Amino acid sequence: MKKSGKLRTSLKNSFFDGCFASAMLGFTEQYITPFAVALKATSAQVGMLAAFPSLISALAQLKSADVTEHLKSRRRILNIFVFLHAFMFIPILLVPFVFRENSVLWLIFFVTLLNLVGAFPGPAWASLMSDHIPPSARGKYFGWRNRFIGAITVACAFLAGFILNIFGKESYAGFVIIFGLACAARFISWYFLSKMYEPPIRITHEHYFNFWDFISRVRESNFAKFVFYVASISFSVNIAGPFFAVFMLRDLNFNYVTYTVIVTTATIATLLTMNLWGRHADRTGNLKVIQLTSFFIPIVPALWLFSQDIYYLVIIQVLAGFVWAGFNLSVMNFIYDAVMPEKRTRCIAYFNVINGTAICLGALLGGVLAKAMPPLFGHRLLALFLLSGAMRAVFAFIFLPKIKEVRRVEKIRSIDLFFSVIKLRPLKIEGEEKV
Repeated sequence: MKKSGKLRTSLKNSFFDGCFASAMLGFTEQYITPFAVALKATSAQVGMLAAFPSLISALAQLKSADVTEHLKSRRRILNIFVFLHAFMFIPILLVPFVFRENSVLWLIFFVTLLNLVGAFPGPAWASLMSDHIPPSARGKYFGWRNRFIGAITVACAFLAGFILNIFGKESYAGFVIIFGLACAARFISWYFLSKMYEPPIRITHEHYFNFWDFISRVRESNFAKFVFYVASISFSVNIAGPFFAVFMLRDLNFNYVTYTVIVTTATIATLLTMNLWGRHADRTGNLKVIQLTSFFIPIVPALWLFSQDIYYLVIIQVLAGFVWAGFNLSVMNFIYDAVMPEKRTRCIAYFNVINGTAICLGALLGGVLAKAMPPLFGHRLLALFLLSGAMRAVFAFIFLPKIKEVRRVEKIRSIDLFFSVIKLRPLKIEGEEKV
């Protein structure tokens, strides 16, 4: 089979892998923290549940590129660690029954292992996928792919919420079922990943650089500045991020169906707008999309202060999904554009190290502040949300002016890009109107 035929078949297998991996995320991503709440976790423990898995998986990726280069195969890394990732759901669903003493601490331990084996092959996967898609089409392709498989995430998240609601907050049976389904979906996703084609890549000593080499170039490296900006946003977001579930389930006493509707609304908004963001990013540049969405990112958590009405929170989640769709898609594609193929696995690994460490520190700080913040409108967590939004604005003001676009793109004002994305005005570039 010719290389082009192998790539098409490989992309097909990757698509099916994505479908089942998305099902796994739907069954678990929004329900690990509710599981901890059901196990009577404290705010500090919720912070640790978000922090430690991020830190350990980030530090492990310091060696991800080295192991990949030693094995001379990205696909082999995927085969080993995705299989282990699927297996790790088994001890998690057994926590309430087998590890009754200190069950929350055992949950933190097993979720940390889950994230470790799940994150380790991430750079290899991203590098492999970037070899399959040409730079000019990445925004459009990943926008389409993420929208389609994201619909599966939403469907499975709704199913998980209804399953949990059937059994109620006093039963662990619902969590056993949804984590069991996640385990099965991940094993199927591993099967399709194992069938992907790996284009040959030649890495020489001249392409090698260690983590400290990367850190030391932060003043002159555009990519390093970009990495630290994204990490600063992740730090600010995770001061509050792990506690939205706590706020809804414990403070507002929402049931699982209401909780599911609110959290999946953001995902649905992401799905509906990601392809649109991707097409615009291909033309106007990923940095322009990052700059525009960074204006809205600080506003989102502050909006939680004004009302806790369910319909109002749904509207906020629509805005959040719209904004994060553009930001997250463009962050990943900026990395693909900025790094040559031979260095991509290592650069993605180092990006994940710094970003994961920032997530950990943010969640730990949030866990401490959750009990120390003065109440705002009757809730300490609302003060935490406001602080998170303020810090996002400060970091955007500091870092964004120092980052430059890495490929030639059509110039456009942020306001024109915004009106084009929301379809109120045609895309206006260099004095001409284009659809």
